[in-house]
Amino acid sequence: VFRTTDTAHPGVQKVMEQKEINLAGPVKVWSEGSFPKDYPGVYMRPEETRRIFEQKGWSTVAALQLRNPMHRSHEYLAKIAVEVCDGVFIHSLVGNLKPGDIPAEWRVKCIDVLVKNYFIEDKVLQGGYPLDMRYAGPKEAVHHSIIRTNLGLTHHMFGRDHAGVGTYYESYEAHRLLMSIPRDKLFITPIFVLEWVYCPHCGEVTCIGLCGHWKEHQKFSGTKIRSILIDEVKPTRLIFRPEIFDIVMDAAKKYGFGSPFVGPEYLAKAKPAFSIEPL
Repeated sequence: VFRTTDTAHPGVQKVMEQKEINLAGPVKVWSEGSFPKDYPGVYMRPEETRRIFEQKGWSTVAALQLRNPMHRSHEYLAKIAVEVCDGVFIHSLVGNLKPGDIPAEWRVKCIDVLVKNYFIEDKVLQGGYPLDMRYAGPKEAVHHSIIRTNLGLTHHMFGRDHAGVGTYYESYEAHRLLMSIPRDKLFITPIFVLEWVYCPHCGEVTCIGLCGHWKEHQKFSGTKIRSILIDEVKPTRLIFRPEIFDIVMDAAKKYGFGSPFVGPEYLAKAKPAFSIEPL
């Protein structure tokens, strides 16, 4: 699945930390854990999303997955989806993440503010689903396609290094794998998007396929975004909407973890969403 046995890979590390005994067999009962209570109005079951899409009159709906605070590059991706489909479903992970990612409850607030202030609300819907990131890159992209198909989505946005981490996968490896799968086997239409960058020469956020000032491009890398937030240097509106930056900073100060990202303190306090009572 991961194509590596390197324990520095968060997915490999999680597998290696599992206990010696694993259970398998038919699933009789599946607990939804604390998700419905923790994320009211955001955590939705497949029958709910399908009903909402039908009520909105959306015959085509694109999924946009996020696990980082929504910056302007993500905003452009969402607006591309609105141009292509009747609506866009911004679908966040609300399961466990790796150290360095931003906790789900804060991302939900960021997306909510962005949708209310910078989109036509009837064209955008936010949702969350209880999946832990595996960081398995291309194969996880296929997994995400299956999940979104079950939810009733017809299209899926795939940008650079979808579900990747570090340098384990090539930038557009997920694109190539998805293109190799026949449409009658995948059941969802991928929307492949090249990397979005900030170009100082153009003075705007643009796609690498549209702007030739490659030497001047400033990438929206996770490392750069984290450094902006941790240093508390308020970025230009071309990088982050000010409302988003303020929410993340307020959350960091409120929870007192020293930074707005998942760290040892957060992980120590976090309770598992699913648990099995002892026999």
